[in-house]
Parts: sequence; structure tokens; C-alpha cells
Amino acid sequence: MKVAVIGAGPAGVTAAYELVKRGVKVDLYEASDRVGGMARTLDLWNQKIDIGPHRFFSNDNRINKIWLEVADKDYKMVDRMTRIYYKKKFFYYPLKAFNALFTLGPFKASMCMLSYFKEKIKPTPDDGSFENWVTNRFGRRLFEIFFKTYSEKLWGISCKELDSDFAAQRIKKLSLFEAIKNALFAGRGNKHKTLVDQFAYPIEGTGMIYERMAQYVRDNGSQVHMNTPVQSVHTVNGQAKSLTLENGEVIAYDFIVSSMPLTLLVNRLPEVPSAVKTAVNNLKFRDTIIVYLKVDAVDLFPDNWLYVHSPDLEMGRVTNFCNWVPEINNNEKSTILALEYWCYRDEDQIWKDDDQKLIELAKKEIRHTGLIKDAKITDGHVFKIPRCYPVYKKGYKTQLEPVETYLKTLKNLAVIGRYGAFKYNNQDHSILMGYLAAKDIAEGKDKVDLWQINTDYDSYQESSVITETGLQEA
Repeated sequence: MKVAVIGAGPAGVTAAYELVKRGVKVDLYEASDRVGGMARTLDLWNQKIDIGPHRFFSNDNRINKIWLEVADKDYKMVDRMTRIYYKKKFFYYPLKAFNALFTLGPFKASMCMLSYFKEKIKPTPDDGSFENWVTNRFGRRLFEIFFKTYSEKLWGISCKELDSDFAAQRIKKLSLFEAIKNALFAGRGNKHKTLVDQFAYPIEGTGMIYERMAQYVRDNGSQVHMNTPVQSVHTVNGQAKSLTLENGEVIAYDFIVSSMPLTLLVNRLPEVPSAVKTAVNNLKFRDTIIVYLKVDAVDLFPDNWLYVHSPDLEMGRVTNFCNWVPEINNNEKSTILALEYWCYRDEDQIWKDDDQKLIELAKKEIRHTGLIKDAKITDGHVFKIPRCYPVYKKGYKTQLEPVETYLKTLKNLAVIGRYGAFKYNNQDHSILMGYLAAKDIAEGKDKVDLWQINTDYDSYQESSVITETGLQEA
């Protein structure tokens, strides 16, 4: 058997790694010059930086075993420190009750609580929107302060247009009561991913895991083709047979695993019904611009990252790479900050702006926050990533369903990952997709329904967490 894996992000490279472990010959194709996808690590100004903040956390024993198998002992536990920046004020996240009370002030805090209790008496009806889902759970006031602006920056649509499925995946068990309980009991016994306050991080950056997986593939007789975009997958009578590279070369395979963007894959398949193409063309990805700033100072602020909720700032998140593990900073006496901007590249001018204009915008906005005080900014670097986030626009599942149904009929083809399955995956979701796809292919079993991963993701065969000394039963 010979298998092609398209895309070397967490899902694709895990699939290749697990297939090779099981003795299957693999060709792994990656369009860029680095593996890891959104979880890659880059070298910049003699330091290592990620594509924004990428922490790894899972309760799934299978995923944790794979991660530890690759990381070995080359990781450290990082104490999470994140805050929300809102109108020149900082709120700890996860919630710290007294900090939130005093930062909001007694009047606003009282109004938030009244708004919350109002929802208990007369709930906002569920209309399928993110706005109503969160308002029902937290109250109108807390929604407007802690959810509305950030979510609309990220998705580029009103929270009334954003599907509640996004909230159901990301914060479905989180409630005001749970957040307060987390604050009062310092997170003891807490398993909610949004609130975990410590996570494992590789000493060479998040991308270290995927670089090592790719190297294992190379070392064991299979190929990793960098800078090699795949143009299309070919099917004949409902069965995947080959792929065409961008240079025109056609290569036959027994099985194809795709993590390329779902929209590209389906539009380039030869036998797709017109209704399926119409549906897939109604799905959209959000694009990201990251502006890295080199600041001539250390110990600027304590956060790993900050969520920027202020409506007067275009950026949505700031990552401080000095506050992860010291190894990635390479003893440099400077700090690299990553400022994230989200857009639609076909619609928004910011995607077309040149690097210098974007760097000046980032400089202006970081100064406005007061986070770096008078520290000198000595350099800037722009990194643009198309098709980062699948947009959960209200009703998106109606468009995704016929696409999913059609792809399930195709033999010898599996679609996985954030891009490939149009799922807003964390790393652990994508690792699990890659693992299960490889397991099924190698064992010749019927396909697991990979589409269900990150849809109902709370039941684990065995539950564990990664600690400083390895796996620990959860």
C-alpha cells in the first residue's frame, strides 16, 4: 500500500507519522517550507516564535501518549497567564472574582449580575446565533464586554450572524457559575479547556512536535515533499486514484488523506455534483495577518497572550514569547510580540496593505495599550496566512452537510484537520483525526466517522493529563 497525505499541519503530519509506524509507505506533501501548519515554529531575530499562541492540552490518553512519545522529555509545563484588555483595563482570564469586581467597578459589576439573573428569570430565546447563546448563558452585559467585540473581530461578522455551534464547541460547559467556582477554588479539579491554568510546551516551540514527526517519516523510508503544492485529487467512479501536483505531475496512490482546504479540494474534484459545489462555495475561511515586533526590552508584561476586546483597536490578540519557555528566546535581551489581525483577503484592504504600513499600524496600537511603556521597537516582520479559520456563519452546517455526505461516498479518501474537515480544531482534535485516519487505513477497517471529532468530544476511552513527570490519570 502507498498513501499520499496532503498537508503537513498537525492532522496531516500525525497521519503520516502513524502510518509509517505501522509499516505503510507514505508521501507527505506540504505547500510551504515548514511543517506544522498553524502550529509551526519560525526562526526570527535569533529566537523561535509560533504563529500566535498555540498551547497543547488534552484529556485523551491516546493523544497525550502520541505527544509525549514525540516530545520525550523536551518540554516544560507553562503556567498560563492570560488577560482580556478592554478599554485600557485588564481582566484576568480565567476569571478572578475580585479582580473582575474591582476592575469593572461596583456599578458595572452590579449591572452585570442583574443582567445575568434577568436571564435566569426571562431567558433570551435560542435562535441559533452565538449572540443569543452567550447572552442566555452569561447575561447581556457580560456578553457585550467579554464576547461581542473580540468575536466580531475574529470572524468579521455580527455575533447575530455567527452560529451558536462555535460556542457549543469552544465553551459549551463554561458558565458564569463555573468561572466563579474556578476563581474561588483556584482551578482545583477543573477540566474545562478554556480554564486550564497550566499546559505542556515543547522547549523548541510548538512546531517541534511536527518537525520530529516529519523527520521520523523521512528516517523510515517515506518521503516529505516540502514546497510541493497539490493541485487536485482525481477520482474515478467514486474512488480516489491519484493526485496532480501543481507542476502537472500525476501520481497514483492506493489511498489519499487530505488536509488541504475543503473548498479547494471539492472544487477541484472531477465528478462533484453541481449542488455540492454550490454548497461548498458558500463556506468561507477567515484569513490572518500576524505582525511581529521586536521590542528592545524584557519583562514587559506577564501574560502569555492577551485578548484585545477594545473596539478602538484593530488587533485581536497579542502574544508575548518571552513568557513561554526560556529556550525559545535564546538568551536574547529583547522581546518578540505577535499582534494578530483578521480579515477576508478578497474583501478587506488590510490584506493588500504593504508590510511597512502594517508594521506602523502594529507599532501604533501596541503603544496605545501602554503594555511596552517607552521601550524601543527595533524591527518588524509580517506573516500572512490565508484560510486559517473556518467561519461558522449561522446555518453553515446546512451548507456543510451535503459536502460531508458526498465525500463520505468516495472510497480511499479521508479528509482531516481544521482546513480539510472545516472544523475549528485545536491541536489535539487534529492529532486525533490524523491518528484515527492512519489506524483505519493501516488496519483496513471501515472508516471511523472523523467528522464527529470536535463535535462531541467529551468522552474518552481513557482519560489522562500531561504533567511535568509525564502522564497522570485524570
